[in-house]
Amino acid sequence: MKRARRAAPGPLPVLGLLLLGALPGLWTVLLLLRREAAAQPEPEPEPRPPAGPSPGRWGWERSPAARGEPGGGQKTFRALLAVPAAAGREERGGEGRAAAAAGGGWPVEQGIFWSRELEERVPPGFAAEEAAAWLSAARGARVASLERGGCGRSSNRLARLSDGSRACVRYGINPEQIQGEALSYHLAGVLGMQERLPPMALALVEARGRQWEPVREELRGSHWAEGAVVSLTRWVDNLTAVVAPAPWGAEAGGGRRLQPLSAGGLGGLPPSQLVELVQWSDLILFDYLTANFDRLVSNLFSLQWDPRVMRRATSNLLRGPDGGLVFMDNEAGLVHGYRLLAMWDPYNEPLLRSVCVFREGTARRVAELHRRRSAAAELRRRYRAREPLWARLGFLSERQSELLQARVDFVHRHIAHCRAQAALL
Repeated sequence: MKRARRAAPGPLPVLGLLLLGALPGLWTVLLLLRREAAAQPEPEPEPRPPAGPSPGRWGWERSPAARGEPGGGQKTFRALLAVPAAAGREERGGEGRAAAAAGGGWPVEQGIFWSRELEERVPPGFAAEEAAAWLSAARGARVASLERGGCGRSSNRLARLSDGSRACVRYGINPEQIQGEALSYHLAGVLGMQERLPPMALALVEARGRQWEPVREELRGSHWAEGAVVSLTRWVDNLTAVVAPAPWGAEAGGGRRLQPLSAGGLGGLPPSQLVELVQWSDLILFDYLTANFDRLVSNLFSLQWDPRVMRRATSNLLRGPDGGLVFMDNEAGLVHGYRLLAMWDPYNEPLLRSVCVFREGTARRVAELHRRRSAAAELRRRYRAREPLWARLGFLSERQSELLQARVDFVHRHIAHCRAQAALL
């Protein structure tokens, strides 16, 4: 009798047996992996960029250090924009803390105005009484000698007056340049910044007149037209060149946008730099109103073929012996500048927009001229009252007067925009 054969086990029991036998090996592998993972340090979180102003209409950018670019160790104006106000106060030391404790708002008050304490540090420049005394003496003095050189164009002369003082005599290529020089000088008076401009008076060239009789022979060699109106500008000794600071200096090169001068970017700057920036804020506002293209604007224009031009001296801007800025040679302003707005406003307007801190007195005068719509009327009144020869050159045309008011209105709106932006911070 044959035995019956056992049936072979199915596939499922066999697979179960295999898995059961492999469990000890799998457990060993898992233990080894766990020990290896515990021995390794946890990865550090990716560093986040430092907090700073978010990009806006000004095109703010992070500093090179934040972007990981070369040169990040240098403290650029962009880097200063990211410095918190508290850190800036610490860098300024006890002086800044004392001013803040006293309510001085160092260095900016109300978000957009230079503090009074800082304004008091600005060199006085040409005081009103001193300027008036020189102008009176220059108008009555005789011209003792005329010399070439030292006063710009070859047609200009350095004059020594009978009272011992010296003056640059400017003979314009056309009368509108002398007119622009004179009107710019008196507009600075309307704006409350005339102390930054050397005293200037008009004079009539008359070879047989009392004032010019001693230099009759020199006049023949000058090729000046008889009866021409020239300007006499007080000569100032020991003037030195001025290089534009950030954000208008080297930072403006390389196709970058101009970075705004605002309260958030002033932390840690020493008082000497702040004092200079106070004067620069007036200069840029003044050059916008007069459409003067023959100063910082001409440097910006030259960037297209000279990338290092912003590291060189600024045209028609010098530093006086007291450290104050001197706004020289303003003959491109108003009349001549207004004829060329289409060419130069693409540079003048961004310059104005790069300033969001102002002298409170300047902003107040702009607001008053805007409210009364009286920019040309105030300039005419001052010009006629203080310049005896004003009628020889005349005043602005109706169209030029409208342009001046329009530019005052634009500056007023810009200041209001800066105030609104500061209120959001």
